[in-house]
Amino acid sequence: MTKNRNQSELTISMKALSKNIQFFFCEDPDKLEIHPGSIYHAYLSILNDDLDSAYEIFSRLDSPRAKWGCSFVSVLKGFMTVFPTYFGIRNFLEIDLDFLIKNNKINYVEQCLGALEIFSSINQETYKFTARVMLENKLYTSALKYLDKSKQIFYNDAELHFIYAKYYKDTGNYRNAHYYICECLKLLPEYYPALIMKQQIEETGF
Repeated sequence: MTKNRNQSELTISMKALSKNIQFFFCEDPDKLEIHPGSIYHAYLSILNDDLDSAYEIFSRLDSPRAKWGCSFVSVLKGFMTVFPTYFGIRNFLEIDLDFLIKNNKINYVEQCLGALEIFSSINQETYKFTARVMLENKLYTSALKYLDKSKQIFYNDAELHFIYAKYYKDTGNYRNAHYYICECLKLLPEYYPALIMKQQIEETGF
């Protein structure tokens, strides 16, 4: 009986969500089945602003994502009581930050961005990950801000220069894009996506 009631409540909460909601784990919410107590239930709870339930669900599960989820929710609450691991940041920060942006959870995005300095002390690629999310969401000012922060930590990162090149290509500054794609290729000469981008940039004649 309790299980059926929980499933019913979960169905109701799904229907209450905007049709424009986006899940990183499903492109079509109408076809989504979420089981009570699952990872997906925890993320649904975040979208419903029920952070206590999200934390409780994450804390009962034993998986790398659930462990990251406890850290993530503590950040969203505004006080980091559970610190993420290096691999938690590497594997899940981009996915979950993109999840918040695409679902217009601006307050949570700000909370997450406010924790980046701490995250960066655990994983020095944090700002690069964040810049990539911002760029994919066409938040160009923020993308450049976090690229610059990442560059201050570790300049000789081929992937960082590739993202810089994409930023400048997307914003129409082909001269700078060419500079950074060449910097990328100095570090990783056979990187095929960079070779393709270099060709595309050079075809513009700057």
